[in-house]
Amino acid sequence: MAVYSVSQVNSYLKDILQREFVLQDIWISGEVANLSRPGSGHSYFTLREASTSLRCVMFRTAVGAERLNDGAAVIAHGRITLYEARGDLQLIVDMVQPEGVGELQLRFEQLRAKLEAEGLFDPARKRAPPRFPRRVGVITSPTGSVWQDIRHVVARRYPLAELALAPAPVQGDAAAQGIVDAFQALNRASDFDTIILARGGGSLEDLRPFNEEAVARAVYSSRAPVITGIGHETDYTIADMVADQRAPTPSAAAEMAVPDRAGLAAHVLTAEQGLGVSVARSIRARTEALAQITMRLRRGYPDLDSMRIRIDDLLRTAAERLRQRLAVSSERFDGLKRRLDAGNPRDILRRGYAVVQARDGKGVVTDAAQVAVGDTVAITLSRGALDADVTSIRRSQNA
Repeated sequence: MAVYSVSQVNSYLKDILQREFVLQDIWISGEVANLSRPGSGHSYFTLREASTSLRCVMFRTAVGAERLNDGAAVIAHGRITLYEARGDLQLIVDMVQPEGVGELQLRFEQLRAKLEAEGLFDPARKRAPPRFPRRVGVITSPTGSVWQDIRHVVARRYPLAELALAPAPVQGDAAAQGIVDAFQALNRASDFDTIILARGGGSLEDLRPFNEEAVARAVYSSRAPVITGIGHETDYTIADMVADQRAPTPSAAAEMAVPDRAGLAAHVLTAEQGLGVSVARSIRARTEALAQITMRLRRGYPDLDSMRIRIDDLLRTAAERLRQRLAVSSERFDGLKRRLDAGNPRDILRRGYAVVQARDGKGVVTDAAQVAVGDTVAITLSRGALDADVTSIRRSQNA
C-alpha cells in the first residue's frame, strides 16, 4: 500500500489542474464576496453561487479590479490552480467584467489590456500627420459610401492631395485579413504621407474586424501616420486606440488628413496683410532712424563756411603782420646800410681823405712817429694811389 504526503497529493492535484486546457482559459460567473485588498494592491475574494463558492486571487496588474465590490455580479476570466500551502482550489483572475457583458466585449477588454501592456497605445509613439500631404492612402470598402464621402471632402478642402484607395472588406470574417493586406500594400509603396482607415457605423459585431489583434498590429506597423474614422462618434475600437489620430467619423478623418484651402486662403490673406503692416512699420521705423542718424551726422559736420572765413582772417592777419615785419626789417636794414655806408673807407676817401701805408710793411700809418724823414709811403686815394717821400714830420700837439 502506497502512502503519500499531503504535499505530494497537493502537488499532484496542481499538475492535473494545470494540464487541463479548459481550466487554464475559463470564464466563471458569480457574486463577489469577502473582498479584501491588502497593502500589496492585490485583490482576494470569493465567487459564490447559492451554497457553492470558489476562492479567487486578482493581482494588481489584472484588468477590471475597480469593478470588484461585495455583492457585485461579475464574470471573471482566469485559470484554475491549487494553492499547495493550504490545499485551496482557487481561480487566478486576469480580467473581470460585469455580468451580462457579451463575449465580444470581454474579448475586447482582454485584447485592450494586452496591447496596452505592450505599449501599443503609448501617446509618446503617436505621430502627427503632415500638414500638407501629397499622397493619402485610404483603406475602406470600394463599394460603400465612405470612399465617396472621403473623396468629396478631400476634393473640396485640398484638391492638391492625391488619394489612393487600398480596397479591403470592412465587415465579415475576411475583413481583418483584408485590412492587414491593404496596410502591407501601402507600406510597400512607401510614398504615402498619411493613411485613413475608415468604415461606416455598425454594431459591435459589425466592427469586430477593427478589434482584431492582427489589425491592431498592422496599424501599429504602418510606415505612415494612421487616422481612423470607424463607425459613429460613440464607437471606439482597438484600431482607434493604436492609431496616431482618431476621428469620430470617416468624413472627419478626411478633414483631419488634409488642410482646408479656404482656411489656407484666409490665413495667406491675413499673413499678407500682417506682412504689409509689418513691412510698413519696419520702413517707417528705419526712415525715422535714418533721419535721426542724418541729423546727428549734420550736427557733427565741420562748419566749412566759418572755417573758410577764419582762414581768410588768419591769412589777412598773417599778411599784415608779415608786411609790418618786412617794413620794420626794411627800416632796420636801411639804418644798418646807412651806418655801414658811413663807415665805408671808400666813401671816406671820396670825401678827400687818404690811407697812408708804410712801404716797409708796417701797415697803415696812423701816427707820424711811425715814419721818419726820407721814408717812402704809399698813399691810397679815392681814385688811384701814389708814392711819396717824407720830407718833414709834424707831430700833433694833442698827442
